Amino acid sequence: MTWLVTGGAGYIGAHIVRALGAAGLEPLVIDDLSSGHEGFVPAGVPFVRGSILDRALVEQTLRTYGVDGVIHVAGFKYAGVSVQRPLHTYAQNVEGTRIVLEAMDAAGTANLVFSSSAAVYGTPDVPLVTEDLPKRPASPYGESKLIGEWLIADQGVATAGTRHPLRHTSLRYFNVVGSGDPAVYDTSPHNLFPLVFEALLEGRTPKIFGDDYDTADGTNVRDYVHVADIAAAHVVAAQRLASGTPIEPAYNLGSQNGLSVRQIMDAMARVTGIDFTPEIAPRRPGDPDRIVATGELAARDLDWANRHTVDEMVRSGWEARRAASGR
Repeated sequence: MTWLVTGGAGYIGAHIVRALGAAGLEPLVIDDLSSGHEGFVPAGVPFVRGSILDRALVEQTLRTYGVDGVIHVAGFKYAGVSVQRPLHTYAQNVEGTRIVLEAMDAAGTANLVFSSSAAVYGTPDVPLVTEDLPKRPASPYGESKLIGEWLIADQGVATAGTRHPLRHTSLRYFNVVGSGDPAVYDTSPHNLFPLVFEALLEGRTPKIFGDDYDTADGTNVRDYVHVADIAAAHVVAAQRLASGTPIEPAYNLGSQNGLSVRQIMDAMARVTGIDFTPEIAPRRPGDPDRIVATGELAARDLDWANRHTVDEMVRSGWEARRAASGR
């Protein structure tokens, strides 16, 4: 069974590709390498270089390889930057998703796992985010992911009763960290783990943005989930869709408890052996005190679990980053 992973040369997508292969499925990658790396694609996995905005290319890829389903990961994923680049964000995430759906419909490909985001919830004022919570995205990025979910749901309704009714689910998650393969690491210039790793490798002091939040240690609390656990949930979702097993329209891949930025920094020092005291910088606008999601539905249906400790998350990410830098 062949699954196309859009954005499969990126950090998360490349882990999903590996998880598909380990499960006995046949992955295929399309990626324009705007933020991905061809070297992240495992040897032997077909790689198509191109944009999901190219309708003809996407449809041709689906037909040529006889694709059974799509795991749609490709997109512009920087929430903060999306405020300055809303049109680019909508083009990549909304129009890109529309084109993928259109190409799937034309090619008769009827299974879709959508890599969504917990950013669709905005800044909820509840201790634990559940799937039925009102959606109030606080950035163009979050809005684009929510619109993507709407598009997919509408296409599901429109194709019901046809030869190829769309079966789909959306997976929502926050901060993906760590590494499941030393050859793949997070190269984002905006995420906490790579920012801290780069600072430590360059001899700089990592920063904490605000230590006066209403949390136990004064720093933000967030979901941090290991990329290998995220990848595994995508594969189970794909298998569930392909088998015709009932599936929910959306799942939170949450940690249930969350970790504070201070706890992450403590683990960074403990695991790397580099003793440092983080520099306290001013708060960043719009950063809420705490956002943590429950993962109960995903645990029930997708064998979801946060199987890695904070030290394991840090260690795997640090080792992969050091391997890449040769240090």
